[in-house]
Amino acid sequence: MYDYWAFTYFNRQPHTAAMWKTPRSFSLTGRFCCFPKDPLDDVENWSESVDKVLSCKAGQIAFREFLKSEYSEENILFWLACEEYKKIKTVPEMISSANRIYSEFVQTEAPRQINIDCTTRENITKNISQPTLTSFDTAQKLIYSLMARDCYPRFLKSDIYQGLLRKADSR
Repeated sequence: MYDYWAFTYFNRQPHTAAMWKTPRSFSLTGRFCCFPKDPLDDVENWSESVDKVLSCKAGQIAFREFLKSEYSEENILFWLACEEYKKIKTVPEMISSANRIYSEFVQTEAPRQINIDCTTRENITKNISQPTLTSFDTAQKLIYSLMARDCYPRFLKSDIYQGLLRKADSR
């Protein structure tokens, strides 16, 4: 059995509804199995900063859905990929992951090419053969700034966020 905790907006979009299904298995404390607490608990806090949204799995999902609706989902996907990349412990894994991030987001004509300046793109391209854990830092900061400055204010006004706020308030 599934608990659909998303609001009506997602019910109108079948391709996104699955993202908002969580298996209904509760511990003794009544928490969802996939989240340490009810995902709607943090919705009001998301209006404080883009960091609040990005630090919460449910916030990331909602923000990603919003960015998808604006045809800029590559921004959060790149940012999240960089966050995972920074956790890598081995050189072979770093090389593999750096090449994947580069080919998916950075190189010219990449399938999910991010909007960064040519100097940053050239620096990454020049150094991709010997990646470090900081290889994507400049690009990640640019994308973070873009999301914080442009996308985040629109997210707060969006049907997605406003609907989640209403859902949280009605509990």
